[in-house]
Amino acid sequence: MNAHLDQATSKATGRLTRVRSVGFWAVLLVGVASVAAPPFLDEGQQTIYVLFTLSVIASVGLSLLMGFAGQVSLGQGAFYALGAYTAGLLAKQGAPPPLALLAAPVGTGLIAAAIGLPVLRLRGHYLAFATLAFHLIVLTVIAEARPVTGGDLGLGGIPPLLPAPFATPLVYCYVGWLAAAFVILLTGNLVRSRPGRGLRALASSEVGAASSGVAVGPDKLKVFAISAAYAGLAGGIYAFFLSYLSPGSFPILLSIQFLVMATVGGMGLVWGAVAGAAIITLLLQLLQILASQPGLPETLPAILNYAVYGLVLVLAMLLLPQGILPTLRDRLSRRWPE
Repeated sequence: MNAHLDQATSKATGRLTRVRSVGFWAVLLVGVASVAAPPFLDEGQQTIYVLFTLSVIASVGLSLLMGFAGQVSLGQGAFYALGAYTAGLLAKQGAPPPLALLAAPVGTGLIAAAIGLPVLRLRGHYLAFATLAFHLIVLTVIAEARPVTGGDLGLGGIPPLLPAPFATPLVYCYVGWLAAAFVILLTGNLVRSRPGRGLRALASSEVGAASSGVAVGPDKLKVFAISAAYAGLAGGIYAFFLSYLSPGSFPILLSIQFLVMATVGGMGLVWGAVAGAAIITLLLQLLQILASQPGLPETLPAILNYAVYGLVLVLAMLLLPQGILPTLRDRLSRRWPE
């Protein structure tokens, strides 16, 4: 019996090793392609590429929060906005742009830690509604603080992150790529570490995690702040890239978008957020092209976005409840020849 068990274990280990090998080469291929692509894109496509890298950063943070720590949030767009306005306002006040960009994730993480103390006492949909309310509060404060933020008229004249000759969409493609790569590597190392294993236990059962020695409250707060800091970093780059900010740039739909990206790609996998961001970004561009056809209403893009997000979430929950990448991984593991 032990021999059969050892043989089965060996076969399972071999399949897992082959799947991981395929995953490694797939990641390497995607990385090389993403580095080589920007010079071959036109300026409009480079803008989409930059926004895609920023979506990756924010979605990885949300995947960390929801997939590993089991905390539901609909306020990632609010932290994105806070990071953008932090970087933009500091840069306009004369702070060196790189220092202003560094302040974006730090300041956003501190704000998240402050609001997380009361908010994280909630669970499930109560927590989701609380973070959604926070997003609405942030938008209201930005709109009402006209002397500081410009209100609904917006905040313009944000200096570029880099000297003028280098402040091009192509260079920002690589700025976004480097930031996304840093976040992916940092998150990957975190989830493989001992605290990361504690987060996995926390997502399964808070009671079980606590009985195993996991500091439930402090760990939830830490991962909430880290997730917000990621969104703040993405928002800071966004501010320097566009040089203009307004409350309309950060609608509730933005938080829903990040949620859909993390869910479709696969909660609990760092690369799931990347895959989800790529799929949703491409889908949004196709919808934009479709909705911009002559004779169609101007409000059609927004309507289609809400409809598609709802449809994608429903289909993902019904057909791919784990997400695209976890489903592919499991099927490869089962069907790989022994």
